[in-house]
Amino acid sequence: MRVLGIETTCDETAAAIVELRPDGGGIVLADEILSQTAEHARFGGVVPEIAARAHIDHLDILITRALANAGATLADLDGVAAAAGPGLIGGVMVGLTMGKGLALASGKPFVAINHLEAHALTARLTDGLEFPYLLLLASGGHTQLIGVLGVGDYRRLGTTIDDAIGEAFDKVAKMLGLPYPGGPEVEKAADHGDPERFAFPRPMLRRPNADFSLSGLKTAVRLEIGRLPSLGQTEIADVCASFQAAVVDVVIDRVQMALRMFREKSGSPKGLVVAGGVAANTGIRAALRRFATQSGLRLVLPPPRLCTDNGAMIAWAGVERLRLGLFSPLDFAARPRWPLDPSAERVNNGKA
Repeated sequence: MRVLGIETTCDETAAAIVELRPDGGGIVLADEILSQTAEHARFGGVVPEIAARAHIDHLDILITRALANAGATLADLDGVAAAAGPGLIGGVMVGLTMGKGLALASGKPFVAINHLEAHALTARLTDGLEFPYLLLLASGGHTQLIGVLGVGDYRRLGTTIDDAIGEAFDKVAKMLGLPYPGGPEVEKAADHGDPERFAFPRPMLRRPNADFSLSGLKTAVRLEIGRLPSLGQTEIADVCASFQAAVVDVVIDRVQMALRMFREKSGSPKGLVVAGGVAANTGIRAALRRFATQSGLRLVLPPPRLCTDNGAMIAWAGVERLRLGLFSPLDFAARPRWPLDPSAERVNNGKA
């Protein structure tokens, strides 16, 4: 089985082809990604209109290149998968429309993919991980702890009640005058700083749930920066190191609580998976490795290229669904919001 995957939910335009191996694993035959970081850097963040236009300009080129690199044509495919949300609606519509058109023209099954589900299933492509497992999804737009029980079967154990982790990193970087995207810049500066210089708070620590809150920590950083008589390289490095240390402590505490909740509700997970752009942060990765070892858990960290937005994860999610006989109608609508666990969404809305 070969599936083309299309990803356009934010500022990466991506197309990939993944093949299902006879042993049930997958192999990436082609993986094309065009980052728009440089186009958005001068605005300090992603501009939806610019992102959508870039998808329109480049998506067909990337698909053509992916097919050529895989040595395939549309006729050789067994399906077309496209991310249908959640994400910036203009960009989502570009990829979704392209996917539907290719499926219709080639007579192949079409699969609308939840971008979050694609992240959740990537560990099965890279490491052949069996269900069930615990997922930490941490990116610029999402921070969730999810019990992954099967394809289409997810339990959200925790989420952020304000900022996502990646968003908090970007905002701290902006306060310090660091370039966009801010996450890697904060991490880089933290390597040279003192993580104990500033006693930043650890929001939600030891709370009897697995939710996150980063706004208070972000505010504490802003106030501390305002009290500094100067903001030289040493101060910037120390602020970054102290902020990152606080985030690491919060992540480990929240994952520990989610693991307890998972075991109470669904038994023992086969592993702990970390996905999303924040999964590339070396400090967070190192702390999670220590936690997994202490907890007797298998830790799965997909390669950084497959942690950030990419077409291969969309294609693999398409493979997972198609081999179960699951596909989507061509009138499937783009969704700016699309929770993996609708029941958790209803509970949260009820509390609000």
